[in-house]
Amino acid sequence: MAAPQIPNLNTFRRGAPRLSGRGHGGPSDPSSSSTPEDHSAKDRIVQQTDQDASISRLSAVELGYLDDPFAGLFVSGPGQRRFPIINRGTYVRTSAIDALVLRFLSPSTASPTFATHPNRGTRKQIISLGAGSDTRFFRLRLQQQHASPSLSPFIYHELDFPSNTHQKTTTITRSPALTSLIPGGYTVSGDGTSLSSGTYYIHALDLRDLADPSKVSTLELKGVDTSIPTLLISECCLIYLPPHQADAVVDYFTKHLFRLSSHPPSPSDLSSTSSPLQRTASLALILYEPLNPHDPFGKTMVRNLAQRGIVLQTLQKYGSKEAQVERLRDHGFSGGREVRTVDEMWEAEPDAEANVILNVGIGQAGGDRKTKRSEGFTLGIGEKERERVGTLEMVDEVEEWRLLAGHYCVAWGWRDGDVNTQDEDIWQGWKGLPRTAG
Repeated sequence: MAAPQIPNLNTFRRGAPRLSGRGHGGPSDPSSSSTPEDHSAKDRIVQQTDQDASISRLSAVELGYLDDPFAGLFVSGPGQRRFPIINRGTYVRTSAIDALVLRFLSPSTASPTFATHPNRGTRKQIISLGAGSDTRFFRLRLQQQHASPSLSPFIYHELDFPSNTHQKTTTITRSPALTSLIPGGYTVSGDGTSLSSGTYYIHALDLRDLADPSKVSTLELKGVDTSIPTLLISECCLIYLPPHQADAVVDYFTKHLFRLSSHPPSPSDLSSTSSPLQRTASLALILYEPLNPHDPFGKTMVRNLAQRGIVLQTLQKYGSKEAQVERLRDHGFSGGREVRTVDEMWEAEPDAEANVILNVGIGQAGGDRKTKRSEGFTLGIGEKERERVGTLEMVDEVEEWRLLAGHYCVAWGWRDGDVNTQDEDIWQGWKGLPRTAG
């Protein structure tokens, strides 16, 4: 799950923070060096943050913030307990993105009567950029098995550097708990970096290739179906790319792979073997990224990350909520275009619809557990859930927490497609969320 560990403010006073994330882009600062060796070293710095993020997630799971039976499988060595505000940040971010994903996959978000809903059998698709050791596919499959709530059938794709996908496929193939959740079996490439099945695909891919016009026409993402509603997820992934490359990666999906029939073909479209008249279904994007690099806390965060060789390259361009909304608009996502900070989601009350839709989070099979959510499917944590989380561990640094939580956000938007898949109902769950942005 591509997202950085929210740093503790005290680490800013002592020195560089331990910021973790599954960002999978290019060299951290292309202007500082240009040799292949330097670029490779900077790539490794970003790739290695995947393990830090896995440790942060396991910390939140072990303390009862989240329910993820697979988190420990992707951590090498013993886990480490993170600071309380880091655990809380991991919890809010994961809960928010899970809520959006569930609203996308669950037909019940558009109708209280699942059995008669027209989208009951609509297959859907998720493409996770820089997925790293993310466990969301397996948590969704676990929930699907227990049919609570009922989810639409789905295909799941993960894109990441070969070094990270190799580690993930190795973990999967060695774990019966994971392989049992891949229906119909699977195959792994000879070099061990890619995995494919009818519903789950791991693609070994440098995302920068999606931004390279000379490579786009020859790229093939096996199993991607452009005729079904699709959700793109980037959790602190595109942030590590230069702005023009980050934009080009999204454009690969919006203007090339899922190009609308009304959109003029690009040169790469004309040179590819795909039909320029191919009709595509609706498309959406979820982003999780830092904000506010120009205030004192933001400047400190950026400076300390740079000392570790990590540069958040799109932060200057997309460093405000307004800029993120405009970003979604520029990429053609005409629906929604919402942005909420972690702090806003923590303080907000759940929307009324959440109570009827779901009462557990992704990965929970039900039962009386300390991690059971009192509310679900919502981007507002709510008083009752805040009380539950508050009993897990003491958070004394309230001011510190508010600063940290105000510097990260979740943004989302969608667009309709050419294919008639009753798009209005597909995104009904997202449309039901209270509006906070323009």
